[in-house]
Amino acid sequence: MLSYASELLDPGKGNLYIAIALFGVVVLNATFTFIQEYQAEQIMASFRQLIPPVAKVLRDGEIKEILAPELVVGDVIFIEEGDKVPADGRLIEENTLKVDNSSLTGEAEPQLRSLECTHPNVLECRNMVFSGTLVLTGNGKAVVYGTGHNTQMGKLATLTEQTTSVETPLRKELNNFIRIISIIAIFLGISFFTIGFVTQDLFLLNLIFAIGIIVANVPEGLLPTVTLSLSLASKRMAKRNALIKRLESVETLGSTTVICTDKTGTLTQNKMAIHSMTLGFEQIDVSNGEVPPDILMKVAVLCNNSRLVEGPSRYKGDPTEGALLMYASRFTDIDQIRENNTRLKEYSFDSLKERMQVIYHTDSDEQESYLKGATEVVIKMCDHVLMDGDEVPITEDDRNELLDMHLKIAGRGERVLALAYRRAEEEIEYDTGFTFIGFAGAVDPHRPEVKDAIHRCHRAGIKVVMITGDHPVTALSIAKNVGFSSNGHEPVMITGAELDKLSIDELSKKLKAPYIIFARTSPVQKLKIVQAFQSRGEIVTMTGDGVNDAPAIKNADMGVAMGSGTDVARESADMILLDDNFATIVNAVEEGRTVFDNIKKFIAYILTSNIPEILPFIAFVLLSIPCP
Repeated sequence: MLSYASELLDPGKGNLYIAIALFGVVVLNATFTFIQEYQAEQIMASFRQLIPPVAKVLRDGEIKEILAPELVVGDVIFIEEGDKVPADGRLIEENTLKVDNSSLTGEAEPQLRSLECTHPNVLECRNMVFSGTLVLTGNGKAVVYGTGHNTQMGKLATLTEQTTSVETPLRKELNNFIRIISIIAIFLGISFFTIGFVTQDLFLLNLIFAIGIIVANVPEGLLPTVTLSLSLASKRMAKRNALIKRLESVETLGSTTVICTDKTGTLTQNKMAIHSMTLGFEQIDVSNGEVPPDILMKVAVLCNNSRLVEGPSRYKGDPTEGALLMYASRFTDIDQIRENNTRLKEYSFDSLKERMQVIYHTDSDEQESYLKGATEVVIKMCDHVLMDGDEVPITEDDRNELLDMHLKIAGRGERVLALAYRRAEEEIEYDTGFTFIGFAGAVDPHRPEVKDAIHRCHRAGIKVVMITGDHPVTALSIAKNVGFSSNGHEPVMITGAELDKLSIDELSKKLKAPYIIFARTSPVQKLKIVQAFQSRGEIVTMTGDGVNDAPAIKNADMGVAMGSGTDVARESADMILLDDNFATIVNAVEEGRTVFDNIKKFIAYILTSNIPEILPFIAFVLLSIPCP
């Protein structure tokens, strides 16, 4: 506009061409930025199609997985811990079901569900579940009564016409940089225009000079360059199985100094298989197909929410539960066992109680409670042990011997579950009176590429920390196999119980160790670990796949969820690993660092190239040579 004004004031001096040239630059820049932003949005949209929302539904008498948009009113849906509810529904069955309705109602506390209608307001009625909310614990069945725009969430979306976006730290920094450069450019333009006008009394030439110096200083190409760098990096990451949900997260990933990683499925292959089995104090020969007793099969199959499926994954649900089903299917008809026994009540696995308990009306017309969980928890709940088919009172020496057996199994890198049962007079959660059946030890082989990935992290100055709910002996065995030790440095082991006793200063000292393993941790403790690293000034990337990982994932600088993980974890994350592989995180960090380096190089180019652009204009003012 200034150049065009100069042309109007003094025609024929070439100012019109400058105005046209500058206008062309602005149009090209705006067009380029629009194209890049549009392509970035299209990339994000195509990425989201890689993990479409699915729902478990009863169709033709079978449980099937379908795309959530294909649900219709009247469908019976199955929801369980970690799921996002796919539609509005009325509960017809529930087992200690708690949901997070905060996205819909703003309630911070998880809401317990029931089968009774408790309130005339549908949003406050406890027998209702709503689309888009998250299941935190338990499971249930519901009849769909609203889909799409007819859901409570859909009605809110219809009312929302505009949304405002929140600037990311990277965008804020870039805008701040551009603001400072622009102020400097305008200040220089006005200053030298004033100096030139006073010394040479040439208004138009000095006006052109002011325009030139402003244009030379303003980095008009920075934003499209940043967008291009981030979008291209996101494309490359997607090809390497890392799905970035927000472009600016790429740069955050590149700044990572600590990676807190889960074990199962991330450091390991998530191909859990039963490797050892005991009955009382005796070993069962798993490799040669020794047939286990009926009661052990019953507990393995019935105290279990996973299910076998066709295909390479073989089962749906928790890996250890899936391994138990695969083992049991070698000796018995799983579907027949589940059909002949009726589940009356379930007390879902709780990471604090470290156990799962179910009450069944059995095929022998009795009520029994089946229990599985952490060894130290289950043994305390038992007052008998199964020996040669008889229930024998358990002594303190027996308990110690069983704990020693557990340590030997865990020392081989196996995840160990203790199994027990008792008669049940009521549908309540029992704490005592169980008979100990035996141990199930499952092996999940580590990923061969992880060891090199961890060494690459350490060479790049990134600390890798394992956080797991497994027993310390199991965690240590796996950690050493994947490279959590080098140059005489042994990993520091911190259990959940020890973590609770540590002061902030004591924890901070332990976090200086090059290799750290946290075992038997709870969700609150995972969050505490992330915050402790952040308080030391670290940039923390947290990985996870379960509901219990979501708070830490959300609180970390960069949250990473597994593609096979729960909806809760994926909703909380900034990046999703489509192959659940730790090595993919390292590849993504490298891409992030490349982006960061490219942005720094471009800014350095802008600042250094501005000097030769400005010098001719300064010479024009100070030395009175012709204006370039």
